[in-house]
Parts: sequence; structure tokens; C-alpha cells
Amino acid sequence: MKAVIAAVQEHGSRSRLSLYKIINFIRSKRRPMITIAVIDDEPKARETIVNLLALSPLEVNVVGEAGDLKSAFALISGKSPDLVLLDIDLPDGTGFDLLKMFDHISFKVIFITAHHEHAIRAFKFSAIDYILKPIMAIDLFSALEKTKAEIDKEETVMKLSTLLSNLDKLKKVVLKTAESIHIVNVSQIIRCEADVNYTNFFLEGGKKLLVSKPLKEFDELLSPAGFIRTHQSHLANLDHMLRYEKTDGGYLLMDDNSAVPVSVRKKEELFRLFENM
Repeated sequence: MKAVIAAVQEHGSRSRLSLYKIINFIRSKRRPMITIAVIDDEPKARETIVNLLALSPLEVNVVGEAGDLKSAFALISGKSPDLVLLDIDLPDGTGFDLLKMFDHISFKVIFITAHHEHAIRAFKFSAIDYILKPIMAIDLFSALEKTKAEIDKEETVMKLSTLLSNLDKLKKVVLKTAESIHIVNVSQIIRCEADVNYTNFFLEGGKKLLVSKPLKEFDELLSPAGFIRTHQSHLANLDHMLRYEKTDGGYLLMDDNSAVPVSVRKKEELFRLFENM
């Protein structure tokens, strides 16, 4: 995969023949074929996707294309693809409406979108893959490789279920630990604390999860949901705050009796929040 990405990035300085040689070499490594359905209301966009898939280092088979909800539902029901490349905007609804039409989702999904900031936040909360338009080969190949690695269909169902619950309001987040995948209500998170490149989540009921992502990623994800980065190593849910204590340099006392330190440079931001509460 790295060879293909490098080749795509440098296609201006390498011959087309060299790119095909790299792709064919990787394809020669025997891998199971992925069946794919392409759902997009724009014929030109579908053509671009299909052409890019023809260059994929993975063995893929496009089982069909569709441009609206009715034909997409019929295609997926009839062909049972492993993966659906799904545009959000369709003429008779959305990609989310399509997912709601299925009693059981047995396929993986990579969403395609041109904007939709709220939808993108929902994708991140739910750990769902997405590609931004205009579609680039490197983005599509990377998403395919990542999706191929996630062979657990139960995990896919969990993520999609979380996504659908997050569309109106961001309620749940997918957290991966070394042992499990957890679907956690955002309201149950009291605070987060950095542990080098990991993040400790402290939840209601005294539960604690160690997640293999840095605190910075969760700061970007959770700040719009009522969390504040009080310190380089701490993120607090203001809904669980009891009070601000001025002693010991300043800290938030949370409803689990934990103390979250507030750095000097974060105090002004925190006090502004207090004024608006």
C-alpha cells in the first residue's frame, strides 16, 4: 500500500507504466476480493470512483452502481456487497436514510461527502471512515486498506448504530481499548487525562478506560459537546463540574470528587465560560 501511495503522490515525475507495474506487483499478492457497491447521485462522480477502483492495489469487484435510495436499496439487497461507497446527498433522501431502510446491516460503509460539518463530526464520534470530495486516489486507497483490515462485522454494526444515534445530537462515542470496543454515552464521561500517547477516560460509576489515542484528538472531538481543555493533560466535562476552587493554583472539583487542574493560560477561557453559563 505504501508503494502505491508513493507512486500516486509522485505520478507527475514517474511514468504511468511504472505506476501500473507497482499496482500489478501488489495485486499479485493473493488477497480475498472485496465486492463494492457505488452509491452517488452524480454519474460523473460514480465514473471517477469506478475508474479509481480499477487501480486499487486490493482485489475489488464493483457489483453495481446506483444514484438514488430506491435503486441503492435494491442493489445492496440483491448483491450483498462487502462494502458500500455511499454519498450523503441523494435526490430522494440521504445516505443515512438508506442505512435506516435495512433491518440488519451486513456490509461496511465508507461515506463520501463534500461538506456537512455536522456529519463529519458524527463520523469522528462513531469512528466511521469517510472521504471528502473531490475524491483523490490516495484517500480512496487508504480508506479501502483501513476498511479491509477491520474484518469484524459486529464492529461495523456497532459503529453504524452509533453513527445513526449521533445524527441529530452527538450522544455517543466509540472508544477502543486494548481488549474491547466501547460505545459510551458522552454524558457519562466525567473527564479525560493524558497518559503520554494514550488517554484515560473517567466515567460515571468509577469506570476507567485507557484508549490508544492522544488527548488532542478527543479535545477536538469533545470540546463542542461541553468539554473544556483545562490543562495540557486534562479535559473536563462541565456538566460534571461541582465548583471551581481558587486554592492550590486553581482546579475544578468534579462530581466524582476528582480535582482537575486549571493552567494559568486556561483560566481566562474558563472564566468567560462561567460568565455565559
